[in-house]
Amino acid sequence: MVPLLALLAACGGGARSSEPTGTVLDPPFEVSSTPLVDTDGAAFSLADDTDKDLTLVFFGYSNCPDICGQVMATLAGTLTRFEPEDRERLDVVFVTTDPARDDEATTEAYVSAFDPTIIGLTGDLDDIVEVGESLAVGIDKGDKLPSGGYDVTHGTRVYAVDAADEAPMMWDHDVSQAQLARDVQTLLDEG
Repeated sequence: MVPLLALLAACGGGARSSEPTGTVLDPPFEVSSTPLVDTDGAAFSLADDTDKDLTLVFFGYSNCPDICGQVMATLAGTLTRFEPEDRERLDVVFVTTDPARDDEATTEAYVSAFDPTIIGLTGDLDDIVEVGESLAVGIDKGDKLPSGGYDVTHGTRVYAVDAADEAPMMWDHDVSQAQLARDVQTLLDEG
């Protein structure tokens, strides 16, 4: 990932604003090809079925009480910051970490509430865990809550998956739309 760092350092003479907000992964994570299930019930692999130049991936769940909604709103807002030609080169994928409650219809309703172009994935929990592990995302069903429900432990980062099925960069949940859009534009430009 030296070219990305060199490009970012060259813009603005190494000033703080030219450094990526995200964490550059060197070496990048290799994304598992294990298929999950999209909201139409079809098999969907983050490695085999992502044909855009870049795919942003977030693992969460629809009943998440805090961070998931924030991250999904950031992703949806980030999409609006791109010119149509760059927007066509980018996908956003939400992978549920709670397939017991997030079936295809629930996942579709959840992602569509943020942006109807976001791809929602569910599937067998073991498959979701396997895909998550390839991106260093820990997933675990938590203890039962007094309300009768339960929390789900999941990562809070957004991952960039490139056309080589590798994740060269990730961002923390508190990244802003502007920061994420700037880093994604840089990744798209270096193509």
